[in-house]
Formats: sequence, structure tokens, C-alpha cells
Amino acid sequence: MEESSGQKPADRYRFGVFEADAARGELRRQGIRVKLNTQPFQVLLMLLERPGELLTREEISRRLWPDGTFVDFEHGVNSAVNRIREALGDTAGSPRFVETVARRGYRFVAPIEHIAPAEDLQPGSSSPISNELTEPEPTLGKHVLATTHELPKVPYAVAQTLFILFQLMYLGFYVGALANLAEIDDLLSPLPKSAWIFNILIVTAAMLIPVRAFLLSAVIFHAPRIRLKFLKLWPFLLVPDVLWSLSPFLLLHHINVGMALACATLLVYSPFAQRSLVLMGAGTGRAPSKSIDPIS
Repeated sequence: MEESSGQKPADRYRFGVFEADAARGELRRQGIRVKLNTQPFQVLLMLLERPGELLTREEISRRLWPDGTFVDFEHGVNSAVNRIREALGDTAGSPRFVETVARRGYRFVAPIEHIAPAEDLQPGSSSPISNELTEPEPTLGKHVLATTHELPKVPYAVAQTLFILFQLMYLGFYVGALANLAEIDDLLSPLPKSAWIFNILIVTAAMLIPVRAFLLSAVIFHAPRIRLKFLKLWPFLLVPDVLWSLSPFLLLHHINVGMALACATLLVYSPFAQRSLVLMGAGTGRAPSKSIDPIS
């Protein structure tokens, strides 16, 4: 099927967390370039130009080898499609992007958004995908903190549930501490600067309760750009979260020091775990399919 007259193929396409730039010959996943050779990239562009339509192996071979010199084009086309699937993390058995139509060809099945050509962006402006789908460059632990492509793929429900449980855990810490101030005051009294520690506990608990409520509601209801908002908020939450990892010691009237230390050691990791869960899809796992309209 030929393209309608006057309709120029888009220079850039966005689908899921990927962006294909025809002018530059680049495929990027959340701003990170994905290696894809020239011929597989050409096949990917052909699929993106006709989303939802069947692209036969013969059409692909005519684009890749217009002079007809390539004899075993079936193997060449299959190889190119396999390279595309590897780059996209896709599979033939359970396709999210490229579907095989038996003995006929291939079809691109994911929603696609045509976006402005790179040259249309004003100097100093950023690509739309960098604003919407990618995390900001970490300023804290730049070479230590994980990025999205370094994290494992997990079911959306798992990431979402674990993130919500973390927020409920912290809310439990804050409310439990404020409900037992007399007991905590008695526990802290032998310590130097006990009044300062007690006041810091009250202030941080009171301030962080609405923060946790915001994160809970934002993630549950898929607030727009929640990933970007959380990643900007995360450095400010890191210090109080690490401080509150000591909260098991507030239970020394009920547990021993060894148990408190073991729990506190695990809780030190919790702010980093929350960040990873957001990057793995908590709060945004279903957003791309809802926010990007399919093109007929």
C-alpha cells in the first residue's frame, strides 16, 4: 500500500520508551542510544511508516536490495527483523512491537506518535521524549545510581505494589512515632542532644506524612509525569529516609539491639529501592499506552 499523496513520512517516531530518528539513523531507548545496524533500522522505519499494516517480505527486500542482487532475501529479511526485536527487547512469540504474519510478512502493532523533526526544535530546547519519558541525569552518585536500561523488567503490578507498600511502611513509621511520643522521649532521654533528636523526629514525621500521601495518590492514579516528579523529589527525600531507617531503634523497649540493627540495615536501602521501582514502571507502567494515540 502506497502512502497517500502529500503525506511525508515523519522524521522521528516515538513508541513506548523508544524513539527512532530517521534523519540521524538512530534508535534510542529513554534517551540512550541502542545499537541497530543500517539495514535493520531501515526495516524498522518501513514498519513505523505503516503502523498496523502488513509489510510483506517482498516489499522489504525491494527496499533493502533494489537491484535484486540479494538471492536469499528470506534469510536477510528474517535476520533484520530479529535484530530489531533484540534491540526492542521484543519476541516473536509474545510481540509488543513487531508481529509476524505467518508466511506473509510483518506488522508493527504498538501505538506510534509522530514527533517534530529534530531541526524544528529551538536551540536549547530538549527532545519531547527527554521531558516526558526519561529520568534526569542523576547529580547524586552519578556513576552509582541505576538507570532504566540497567534495571530488570518486572510486571507492572509487582513494581506498583512494592512501591505502594514502601509508602505505607513509612506512613506507619511516622504515625506510630507520633502516637508514642512519651515512650520515645523516655527512650531518647539518656542520649546527648536528646531534645534535638526528639524535635527532629516530630518535625520530619509531620512534614513527610503529606509527602507520602502525595506519592501514594500520584502513583495509584497515574499522575502525569510522576516519574520525573519523583526523581526530582528523590534527592530531598534521601536524607530523611536514611535517618528514618534508624526507626527500629525506637522500639528498643520491645525488641533487642541486634534485631533493631538488622532492620535498620535493610531500611537504608529502601530509598534506592523506591527509585528503582519508579524507573521499572511504578505509577507509569501503563501510561505510554494511554498517552500516545495510535495512528491509523
